[in-house]
Amino acid sequence: MSASILNADLHCHSVVSDGTLTPEQLAERARARGVDLWALTDHDEIGGQQRAAAAARDWGMHYLSGVEISVTFAGQTVHIVGLGFDPTDVRLQEGLARTRGGRSERAREMADSLAKVGIRGAYEGATRYAGNPDLVSRTHFARFLVETGVCRDTSEVFRRFLTEGKPGFVPHRWASLRDAVGWIRDAGGAAVVAHPARYKFSATEEYALFSEFKAHGGQGVEVVTGSHTAAEAITYAGMAREFGLAASRGSDFHSPDESHTDLGSLPWLPGNLQPIWELLATRIQPAPGRAT
Repeated sequence: MSASILNADLHCHSVVSDGTLTPEQLAERARARGVDLWALTDHDEIGGQQRAAAAARDWGMHYLSGVEISVTFAGQTVHIVGLGFDPTDVRLQEGLARTRGGRSERAREMADSLAKVGIRGAYEGATRYAGNPDLVSRTHFARFLVETGVCRDTSEVFRRFLTEGKPGFVPHRWASLRDAVGWIRDAGGAAVVAHPARYKFSATEEYALFSEFKAHGGQGVEVVTGSHTAAEAITYAGMAREFGLAASRGSDFHSPDESHTDLGSLPWLPGNLQPIWELLATRIQPAPGRAT
């Protein structure tokens, strides 16, 4: 596989976390959109990996195992994508189970907060959208608020609700950066900082994030992703070079009706960066009849 022009999409979500499509439907959509190398990266959950890998084989795509782990760093939630790990690794499974453990209580607190501003039944409404009852998230609440006419779309939801200082926001302490990177590394995978432009860090805090991530054994950063502008991709290409990190590429696709960037439709990685899949060449599950 050629490097920078490979149509790799290494960040998306299924009904196993907060997406609206099954792993099989995502695989079909990815292949129809020209994806060559795919990874399903559900939030704090690897229960869809076997289905995703089988579907990728059926559709003739190369596949990397994936997950997106929620981390607390400097008082903010940061997401670390893991790629190419062994999904049967017990330490990884146990760590993810602990990370998921606080989500149900947090969801009920979010519903209570919304009730205080007159929005009733939010917990029950959100769970209707959750394929996995252990992973009720802000996205599921957002879909409920759109369904009930409180907001026009999910973008309006996050302007008015569910973010810091707004009704429905409940902070949660996730895994540590050290633990998340360690779980991924110990399971044979590579850890990647997801969509770094989305975090509201100062320059000093961002430098600390990348420094600690690298010190713990992190190996990559999403340079091209659905939430990055062209200018932000250039910025994080520079960060990749400065910290000696490989570059990743992923749409962060959740739903045909909600996501601004579809599977497989991202710009190419800059040619002067090492793609993360080069580091994981031996972990890529090849498509039938195709060589990696």
